[in-house]
Amino acid sequence: MRAVVFERYGEPAEVREVADPEPAEHGVVVRVEATGLCRSDWHAWQGHDPDVALPHVPGHELAGVVEAAGPRVTRWRAGDRVTVPFVCACGSCPACAAGDQQVCERQTQPGFTHWGSFAQYVALDHADVNLVAVPDGMAYATAASLGCRFATAYRAVVQQGRVAAGEWVAVHGCGGVGLSAVMIAAASGARVVAVDVSPGALDLARRFGAAETVDASAVDDPAAAVRELTGGGAHLSLDALGAPVTCAASVNGLRRRGRHVQVGLLPSETGTTPVPMARAVALELEILGSHGMAAHAYPPMLDLVRAGVLRPDLLVTSVIGLDAVPAALAAMDTAPAAGVTVIEPWR
Repeated sequence: MRAVVFERYGEPAEVREVADPEPAEHGVVVRVEATGLCRSDWHAWQGHDPDVALPHVPGHELAGVVEAAGPRVTRWRAGDRVTVPFVCACGSCPACAAGDQQVCERQTQPGFTHWGSFAQYVALDHADVNLVAVPDGMAYATAASLGCRFATAYRAVVQQGRVAAGEWVAVHGCGGVGLSAVMIAAASGARVVAVDVSPGALDLARRFGAAETVDASAVDDPAAAVRELTGGGAHLSLDALGAPVTCAASVNGLRRRGRHVQVGLLPSETGTTPVPMARAVALELEILGSHGMAAHAYPPMLDLVRAGVLRPDLLVTSVIGLDAVPAALAAMDTAPAAGVTVIEPWR
């Protein structure tokens, strides 16, 4: 099969032919029809995740068709249209038994713990626990975003963030997950303030329901701007980018007893990131993490997508083939595309 491969962290990836994957006894091989280009893939390429061994094929946000299934798989067969959370759970650890597969103790992640979906085929573990059926009529490009950015945003806003109608929600960073959060919060009846440095991203945020926007490059203190626009601070705020500056701005932009949800990864050389804990203590803020969403939690989100209340298809702003991926991956840190870029490996 053709796949995007990098041999060293941070050095140019290339498209080459590699061996087709084989399914594990409990797993499947999926023919990848669409896969998203996500900032997490850039982190893997940069070597920010110690689980990524070289050489490596990135990609974790995918939809496609089951090509082959292992002998222990009972719920899926060749030809099924599927997507998958980026956290593939084992199904048997204490976290999985509690229904918390998104924090499985023995989780695997395509594109991180093993080769991922920037390829024509990808192997996925424990298929009966992890696969999600793609509804008839849903485009693969739309379904691909459900495995990471959209599902992650849905859990962060609705389940972890406990959004309520009428609340102010601030979203710091309007890439794919941030724009998804804007759409989901607005559809939940919240008033959204979108914060970014890109005019294009802020334009999309307004299109997807943001009531207010803040150009972080044009103000001295984005958190103060959020507090002013919301009459004292957001009830719920998300760092959807994953940087010390956006994490701090998210916490500092909250009102008393507000809720901060950290969605974007926060890599650091020391393994820790400064958080304004003095403000968290003084205002009794909640500091929460959010890490994907378990497969069994997808139905309410899919119902809203089918009903047209949520439109993840509108987030897709670019579709490319495998040959364009190395350059697009390299550009993610300095010139990321607005919206969601989807890769179609068979183009």
